[in-house]
Amino acid sequence: MPQIPGADPRPLTGEPLALDLLNTRWIDTEGHHDLLETPEGLATWLAAPTVREITDPHEPPADAATLDRLLRARTALDGLVAGGDPPPEGAVKALNEVLSHGRVRRILGPDGTPRTRVDVDATWAPAWHAADNWLELLAGRPERIRPCANNACILHFYDVSKNGTRRWCSMAGCGNRAKAQRHYARRTGA
Repeated sequence: MPQIPGADPRPLTGEPLALDLLNTRWIDTEGHHDLLETPEGLATWLAAPTVREITDPHEPPADAATLDRLLRARTALDGLVAGGDPPPEGAVKALNEVLSHGRVRRILGPDGTPRTRVDVDATWAPAWHAADNWLELLAGRPERIRPCANNACILHFYDVSKNGTRRWCSMAGCGNRAKAQRHYARRTGA
């Protein structure tokens, strides 16, 4: 039976797919959350515009197989954002394993224009596209992949600001808290 997606409870959405997958875990005043711990959460994530745009037309099912494959991709991405130069061998191997389940083909369309086609099983599609998106981010501006500057926050973002100085997952959340803490410290002399 298909899962009906609910409202997306995450504090940060709309990031590139790889980071959006990482941001299915977050911390707030109520504690740690993981959107992908339930089939309903998986359905919610699969229905997000960022996901639908990239995985369409595959229509991935919100089932145990899709969830398992997404969790594999998220674990690999976790290892890669943790950093290191070179990146951790286990994380590289895990991401490459996810990528091995899809194939990119270049074809000539009926109108004579070149096209790229991805052949991937629907249950692998979200995980594969998230892994592929990570490679795109690395090929573009890898220094713009950042964790939130709030040490208590585990969210990541892709800095698209003109000068590349974004520090917070959200100015309304973590950024505002940091400003309030600085203001309090100045007023109290702490």
